[in-house]
Amino acid sequence: MLDFAIFAVTFVVILVGAVLYLYPSSRRASGIPGLNPTDEKDGNLQDIVNRGSLHEFLLSLHQEFGPVASFWFGGRPVVSLGSVEQLRQHINPNRTTDSFETMLKSLLGYQAGAGGGATEAMMRKKVYENGIDNTLKNNFHLVLQLVEELVEKWQSFPQGQHTPLCAHLLGLSMKTVTQLALGPRFKDDAEVMRFRKNHDAIWSEIGKGYQDGSMEKSSSRKGHYESALSEMESVLLSVTRERKALQSQSVFVDALLQSSLTERQIMEDSMVFTLAGCVITANLCVWAVHFMSTSEEVQEKLYEELEEVLGSGPVSLDKIPQLRYCQQVLNETVRTAKLTPVAARLQEVEGKVDQHVIPKETLVIYALGVVLQDADTFQVPYRFDPDRFEEESASKSFSLLGFSGNQACPELRFAYTVAAVLLSTLVRRLRLHRLKGEVVEVKSELVSTPKDDTWVTVSERR
Repeated sequence: MLDFAIFAVTFVVILVGAVLYLYPSSRRASGIPGLNPTDEKDGNLQDIVNRGSLHEFLLSLHQEFGPVASFWFGGRPVVSLGSVEQLRQHINPNRTTDSFETMLKSLLGYQAGAGGGATEAMMRKKVYENGIDNTLKNNFHLVLQLVEELVEKWQSFPQGQHTPLCAHLLGLSMKTVTQLALGPRFKDDAEVMRFRKNHDAIWSEIGKGYQDGSMEKSSSRKGHYESALSEMESVLLSVTRERKALQSQSVFVDALLQSSLTERQIMEDSMVFTLAGCVITANLCVWAVHFMSTSEEVQEKLYEELEEVLGSGPVSLDKIPQLRYCQQVLNETVRTAKLTPVAARLQEVEGKVDQHVIPKETLVIYALGVVLQDADTFQVPYRFDPDRFEEESASKSFSLLGFSGNQACPELRFAYTVAAVLLSTLVRRLRLHRLKGEVVEVKSELVSTPKDDTWVTVSERR
């Protein structure tokens, strides 16, 4: 029998657990087309393993059975939605979502809410989101400074030198997130390196170790993960106490300290923001620079917008919304790279999609990676084309999926701001060139990452 922890890589497993153990049994698949269970106890888990990831499994599932399809987790049916029209039918009457930060808290074994019911959970979520937004406002100058340092470093390279995007942009992400979330203690490179060591150990096991069950089979790896998590929690608690004594109001932890959250809750929310913020920001920046390097036309169009909107001055927080083409570039980056390929909800009341009835307490998966490359929604879906977001229909579909507008998770909004600063600074000074013959593959876990390091070369813009 497969180890159920295999699929703790996504929030899906948390919801499945709730369905399996908290709700009355049901063997109805509601007549929705899909796979029969290949194993009585594990359902279609082995089929997902054989495909290599849940995303790849969902691709094949929807190719075979259409936009509404079913399969089995253990003894329970699961419904997957793989087109914009079907998602629209389901989202509109079910707007309370399980957000990325809720998902990550569940994987880490933290409470998703404040422990006092739905109202307090919503208040805690609001504190979290406002804390991130206010931190960006208070510390935008620091984001600009860190980006300037990186671009100046790239400018100093000899023409033709290969620049490793993953290494450099993960470094930028780590410095930005830790200093904005936790304060000037992380201006010390040694502190950032210790943070990165623990961050990588935790995220690696969340992203890969659970996926093949290998962490559960290795006591040494499990011990390493638990040690990294414990050390990270200790650092975050220490920072919380330091910032409380300072009574400052500038970084993310300070905003949480102004609320009624407990010390433990502040640590948990800081963990989620730093873990998710680093990964999402780094990978959005890597993919954006990579895709920019493949198109001189896109670079020139963005350069013209930057000159028109910013003139000779630096980018500012209030000018970013005016950079409409830059927003299109980032939207198309998220779409093409399938930055977050899967989401999930538990059906709170009986619902209906097309002619299909979805019973109460059914797990519903949003196959976002499938939808983002659906030819019926996005023409020539595998081509990087920011111009597609000039069309209102594309923007509306994208917003519906939670990748832009008010529905976007706060970590992604943070990442968009950092990426906009990076592109606006980089493109006005340098031209990006793709390495000949390089093929970059996508690896879909919680967040889409390049399979291997991605390289570019740069030259001075004259």
